[in-house]
Amino acid sequence: MKAVILGAGEGLRCRPLTLTRSKVMLPVANKPILEHIIDALFKCGIDDIIMVVGYKKERMMDHFRDGVDFGVNITYVEQKGQIGTAHAIKQVSSYVDDEFIVLNGDNIVEADTISDILAGRSGDATILTVVREHTEGYGVVLSEKHRVMKIIEKTKEDLSHSVNTGIYIFNPDIFNYIESTSISETGEYAITDTIQHMIDDGKNVNMVHSEAMWLDAVHSWDLLKANAYMLDRFEPIVNDCMIEDGAVVRGRVSIGPDTVIHPGSYILGPVVIGKNCEIGPNAVILPSTTIGSNSTIEPSTMIKNSIIMHDVRVGAFSYISNSILGAHNSIGSHFITETGEDLFIEMKGILHRAAKLGTVIGDGNNIKHKVLTEPGKMISTGCSIASGVNVSRYIPRDSKVF
Repeated sequence: MKAVILGAGEGLRCRPLTLTRSKVMLPVANKPILEHIIDALFKCGIDDIIMVVGYKKERMMDHFRDGVDFGVNITYVEQKGQIGTAHAIKQVSSYVDDEFIVLNGDNIVEADTISDILAGRSGDATILTVVREHTEGYGVVLSEKHRVMKIIEKTKEDLSHSVNTGIYIFNPDIFNYIESTSISETGEYAITDTIQHMIDDGKNVNMVHSEAMWLDAVHSWDLLKANAYMLDRFEPIVNDCMIEDGAVVRGRVSIGPDTVIHPGSYILGPVVIGKNCEIGPNAVILPSTTIGSNSTIEPSTMIKNSIIMHDVRVGAFSYISNSILGAHNSIGSHFITETGEDLFIEMKGILHRAAKLGTVIGDGNNIKHKVLTEPGKMISTGCSIASGVNVSRYIPRDSKVF
C-alpha cells in the first residue's frame, strides 16, 4: 500500500514559526512533525510514500530527499495552489492504482494509529476517528454502528465526540468523486465534501476508531504539549558527548554527539539535546525541554517546558519557560520570558486561546541584554531588539525595537 502525505500548506496559525518553514517541518522532540509520521508508516511496513508539497517545499525536500535515510521511498508531487485537501489528493491520481492511505503532514501519529485503520478498513472508503471531549474547531463524524452517515466540519454544537483525524483509506474510485466535488464556501475543494458525496451516492464509507496517539498542533503553542507528550515516549540515547565532572544528568535524557555539559549544570529529563551544543556551566534544563543542534546555553540559565531550535545562543542568567524559540536566534544575557495562563492571542482579528504560554519567537532575531517578554507576546523573524526592552506587544517581521 502507498501512503499519501499532505504537506503543501503553510500553517498560518503557527506563525511566526511558519514564516520560514512549513508547519510539517516544525520540530517536536527535535524532529520535524513529518518525520514522526514517516517513522510510523515505516514501522507499519509502508515504505512507498507520495508527498504532496507546496509552501517552502525546498526545505522539506532537502531534509528528506528520496527517503532512503529514513528507510522509505519518497516521490514528490507539487500542489501549486493550496485550494483544499481534495485538490491536493487529486494531484497523485497518476501515481496510485490500488487502495492507498492519506494522512495530514501536520498531525503526529504513532504506528498503532496507522495499524488501527489498516486492520479495520472496509467498504469503499474508511475514516479514522478519535474521541475528544471538546470538539469545537474539529470535524466530527456521525455514524450508525461503524457506517458513516455524515461528516460535519468545525461544528460548535455537541453533535458527536468522534473527531475526524483526516486519516483515510481510499481506492482509485475517489478520483472520480473528486472531479465532481464543488468548491466550498471557504473557497476550497474539501475531501470531506467528496466523502459526503460518496455517502449520499450510497457508497459504503466506514469509520474505524483508534485510541492510539493522534496529536493536532493547531497553534504554535500546541507544539509544547506535543513536545512534552513525545518526550515521555522517546528512547534516551547519550552518544559521544562530554558530561564534565560536577554536572548532574538525571531521568530520561538524550544528548547528541560533541555536546558538552559543563560543571554545575543540572539536567532533569525528559530532555533532548542535539549535537554540538554547549550547556553551562551552572545551567539548569528541566523537563519537557528540547534544545536543537549547534546551540549554546550560557552559564546560570534555566529553561523548562520549552522548545529551543537549532543554532540558538541564549545568554547567561536567562530564564525561559513554556516558550518556543526559532532557529538562528542570538539572545543576550538576562533574557526573561513571563508565563501566563488562559491567554487570548489575536491573529488577524480573531482571538485564539492559549492555556499556558511564555513567548513564541521566529527565526533569525538579534535580542540584546535584559529583554523581557510579557505573557503571550511574540517576536517575528529578522528583528533587532535593543537592551532593556519589555516586549509588551507583537513585534512584526524585520522590526527594530529600541
